[in-house]
Amino acid sequence: MVERKSADSRKAEIVASMLRLADELGPDRLTTDAVAKAVGLTQPGIFRHFPSKQDLWLAVAAEIARTMTDAWEQVLAVIALPQDRVVALIRAQMRQIAANPAIPAILHSRELHSENAALRAQFVGLMTRFQALLIDALTEGRALGVFRADLDPKDAAMLLISLVQGLAIRWSLGQRSFSLEDEGGRLLTLQINLFRAGAPLEETK
Repeated sequence: MVERKSADSRKAEIVASMLRLADELGPDRLTTDAVAKAVGLTQPGIFRHFPSKQDLWLAVAAEIARTMTDAWEQVLAVIALPQDRVVALIRAQMRQIAANPAIPAILHSRELHSENAALRAQFVGLMTRFQALLIDALTEGRALGVFRADLDPKDAAMLLISLVQGLAIRWSLGQRSFSLEDEGGRLLTLQINLFRAGAPLEETK
């Protein structure tokens, strides 16, 4: 006799399939029928767990937020120096994108920008939290004399986020032909050197 999956495990399976198919097919071409077939359910079976496709996308966003937040919290728990924290946060973000390659496509999808305001609000909130973590570390680093006295932490945080987003798009369009974290580390070193008050950092590992 086949053991029935719990509602929670079934939901997790559906969300994981949604992320995988969003990468394979593209978010705007993804249908609930494709998700249903991937997990061995009918479309009504999908809708028993998620009342609408919008709710399914919100669950995907919640899973992305959970994994990203966990990664950020791990950095905050073990890294005290602000300059190291900035580097570790950016590297953690690049690892998350490499592990969930659908993220760049989702961030540029019609679903996010035109059709699902609640989904957009979730991602805006997530990025706002990440920006705040960077601003805190950059502000602390400036106060300690690690970063330039004239550095604007908010502007610097936006530059770092733009670095991650731009590199993620290049990585995605280039069929992931290079290591996102390695190339990101090289460019991150160049950017951090422009922020520093003293000698340039060695390339981050």
